Amino acid sequence: MFRALKNLVARKAMTPRAGGPEEFPMTTILHIDSSILGGYSVSRALTAEVVAKELALHPGARVIRRDLVAEPALHLSDAHIAVFQGGEVTSAALGQDLALGGAYIDDLFAADIIVIGAPMYNFSVPSQLKGWIDRVCVAGRTFQYGADGPQGLLPKAKKVVIASTRGRVYTGDSPAASLEHHESYLRGVLGFIGLTDVTIIRAEGLNLGEEPRAAAIAGTKAQIASLAA
Repeated sequence: MFRALKNLVARKAMTPRAGGPEEFPMTTILHIDSSILGGYSVSRALTAEVVAKELALHPGARVIRRDLVAEPALHLSDAHIAVFQGGEVTSAALGQDLALGGAYIDDLFAADIIVIGAPMYNFSVPSQLKGWIDRVCVAGRTFQYGADGPQGLLPKAKKVVIASTRGRVYTGDSPAASLEHHESYLRGVLGFIGLTDVTIIRAEGLNLGEEPRAAAIAGTKAQIASLAA
């Protein structure tokens, strides 16, 4: 059984998926959340609004939902790396987790629009989102190295919208700007795999009082309203 799981994972890892219009005829939206705050989460509220806006712009679109808190993938381990290098799948749980990682990559190729909820935790992204990133940055699937260096393999026509939330202010001349490893990291790693059309919907200063919080959220609603097809 484990050998069969290994062969399935290997086939998925080696088979490029174009995700072109013939394979996915309707608009597909990938909706990802990573906040641990559930109903109290601003980023989750914002991703829901962004998806609703995109559905209004693209009637009949299909939505792929990934809640990385409710259904987390395992973080990379020596067991994962061993399989990637040709080793055996040593348990059913590992095989299922490898299949989930493969499904994350399939999601990206299938999606025309990718909506990511990314609150800032300790100056960067939640570990749940970092775990997802580690599972989709796979050589031979989402990037490759050539004579001119790394090349992203995801089609550049895909649109990414990031709902970014922060307790303090990290933009402009803020004294905390040097601690920002959040949006800059996401832009960098997504661009590395070919996703360069990135829009940031940002609500920051959420923990600075009621008025700054309300103003920040109002600003994001205006940004979402202005999203175009």
